[in-house]
Amino acid sequence: MYNLATTETAIAPDYAAIKSKQQATWGAGDYGRVGVTLQITGEQLCEAMDVHSGQSLLDVAGGNGNASLAAARRFCKVVSTDYVGELLEQSRIRAQAEGLAIEYREADAEALPFEEGSFDNVTSTFGVMFSPNQAQAVNELQRVCRTGGTIGLANWTPESFIGQLFKTVGRYLPPPAGVESPAAWGTEAFLQRHFGSLAKEIRIQRRHFNFRYHSPDHWLDVFSTYYGPTLKAFQVLDETEAQSLRDDILQLIGRYNRAGNGAMVVPSEYLEVVIKL
Repeated sequence: MYNLATTETAIAPDYAAIKSKQQATWGAGDYGRVGVTLQITGEQLCEAMDVHSGQSLLDVAGGNGNASLAAARRFCKVVSTDYVGELLEQSRIRAQAEGLAIEYREADAEALPFEEGSFDNVTSTFGVMFSPNQAQAVNELQRVCRTGGTIGLANWTPESFIGQLFKTVGRYLPPPAGVESPAAWGTEAFLQRHFGSLAKEIRIQRRHFNFRYHSPDHWLDVFSTYYGPTLKAFQVLDETEAQSLRDDILQLIGRYNRAGNGAMVVPSEYLEVVIKL
């Protein structure tokens, strides 16, 4: 007989509460100070996707606009979205400075306010991978991209410097129960499992973005001041724990750092993904 008393029922994560905390996290500090350094990844992704004039492109979780600006520079009709309005405003200021035409919409990556098949291209660089309900985010990317269109992603891998940073911070502040690591998006298994059934082709290129700073301490000062996830971690830890986390991060940097003169040049692997629907 089925014993209800000894059966554990899996409780679904409270995605709304998780996203509310995420919005506060990404709105903390000033992500744009970090985000602008990643501009090359948006440029390379648009080249890999071969985006061009006459096409429409939706940038999901577009942040301060790296992929959005790259697509607009190629004369695409661009819509940029994020659930943090302050980041979209940073993107808008950058676009205005260059005279680029971009439409902005505040939107949740898991509930995009667009009709099915609205865009020729859909992109996300280090953005949608942070959605807590990963399956729903995947469904939305596919839903708003037209048949024959292209989805382009840039996702940190679990083995990368940033992937290991997530793991290091997670030892002090465990992620919500039932939510898979954002770095799962940086695995071929995840991409095949979630996109393989609908995709005509999935092209994956392993690339490295180099974090170039004056020194490891300089990088840590920047990220603990401006980058929401590390800023929040240091804010909630007590003095002893915060020093321990700082030491662990500096050790992590030391394992990856290839600059030999006290400076910091740390490559972080990511997957550049082009999905043809």
